[in-house]
Amino acid sequence: MPSSSTTLVSKCTIFPDKKSDIKTLKLSVSDIPMLSCQYIQKGVFLTSPPFSFDDLVAFLKQSLSTTLSHFPPLAGRLTTDPDGHVHITCNDAGIDFLVLKSPKLSLHDILRPGDVPDCVKEFFTFDKTLSYSGHFKPLAAVQVTELVDGVFVGCTVNHAVTDGTSFWHFFNTFAEITKGASKISKSPDFCRNTVFNSQAVLKFPPGGPSLTFAGDEPLRERILHFSREAILKLKYRANYGCLLTKETDSEVLGKLCNDSWKSVNGETNGKVRNSNAEISSFQSLCAQLWRSVTSARKLEPTKTTTFRMAVNCRHRLDPKLEPYYFGNAIQSIPTFAPAGELLAKDLSWGAGLLHKNVVAHDNDTVRRGVEDWEKQPRLFPLGNFDGASITMGSSPRFPMYNNDFGWGLPLAVRSGRANKFDGKISAFPGREGNGSVDLEVVLAADTMAGIENDAEIMQYVSEIV
Repeated sequence: MPSSSTTLVSKCTIFPDKKSDIKTLKLSVSDIPMLSCQYIQKGVFLTSPPFSFDDLVAFLKQSLSTTLSHFPPLAGRLTTDPDGHVHITCNDAGIDFLVLKSPKLSLHDILRPGDVPDCVKEFFTFDKTLSYSGHFKPLAAVQVTELVDGVFVGCTVNHAVTDGTSFWHFFNTFAEITKGASKISKSPDFCRNTVFNSQAVLKFPPGGPSLTFAGDEPLRERILHFSREAILKLKYRANYGCLLTKETDSEVLGKLCNDSWKSVNGETNGKVRNSNAEISSFQSLCAQLWRSVTSARKLEPTKTTTFRMAVNCRHRLDPKLEPYYFGNAIQSIPTFAPAGELLAKDLSWGAGLLHKNVVAHDNDTVRRGVEDWEKQPRLFPLGNFDGASITMGSSPRFPMYNNDFGWGLPLAVRSGRANKFDGKISAFPGREGNGSVDLEVVLAADTMAGIENDAEIMQYVSEIV
């Protein structure tokens, strides 16, 4: 495991290059529950640029200032009004920008197969910071770390201000402007006239909420890579209940190949698929992971297991939200099954449960979720409270590898320590695209060992190209 000698070179505040036209944005029903979650920490590894590191830092500072003028809420702070409503005050207070150097770490050291090295956690700031802290801390930060043969650009953003869709929109725009764009390709939508806007108030104790999970448990973290071909095989198993063979009907294979990651979580061309649609690639992959983790945990057959998926609600509402609505527009879909029944039946059974719940999460379901929260305002219960839960976050649809800062696409995506516990999984697109997926798997050590020895899932795992 590589050790790090990362040193801080400089730290400053970056301000938007234009004053904000927005005064305040009220946190929504989807934003407020995230105040007990830690800041999102995601970043990309890049090869060394064809110019000096000092020049890179200067370019990044300038482009970040311009980017913030397009995303003024990120340069603001949280405030709570006398009625208890939490707002983003767009006061142009700026965000942190840190420069670090790690002269002993190479890309090979960090990206080699095996567990994700702990040194990656040092490539982010605001470690273990709850989103409620945005009342007195910046809502975002960028940290750039120079390695022996590359660069890591890490972004940390308050989770009550953005979900994954908005996070990567900001990150993509930052890269786009750094590359030289004079006009951004996709502008954020700051409208708050949506179903998520509410007069309900969540009361907090003095000092704010606490973390909802133990943040100090010993864990292992690995990236499991699934090629497009492997996922098609999983999808075939989930839909047809048998293994894919060379004799499989070519027409069926062709149909499977047409499944794109735009249809992840039941979405096809912006529409929710009907309940008779086939089980998707992502649902098939999730079902296999659910089975394998449950098996590795050696749970009692009667123990209820939970697979929780975060879904984007922008396209599920009628009328739909704008695709680049800025903020959180997510809800959590839990699916339950007894451990014994999940393992005794085939992959298609568990995948069918996931599929049924995802396609049922339509406009009416989203609105019922909002109404339910308004009756009983509460924080998002992040964690594995019963030792039998899995939480799937992020998405292989997110444009993580679109972050070309001017000298090439990223080599890899990694995340920090934030919001990780036994059973937290994050889905990233594979670097080669074409429907490949990387799963960032965080588990207790004995459970991870069980996964590594489980041929049912490991037959689909390959080395990252």
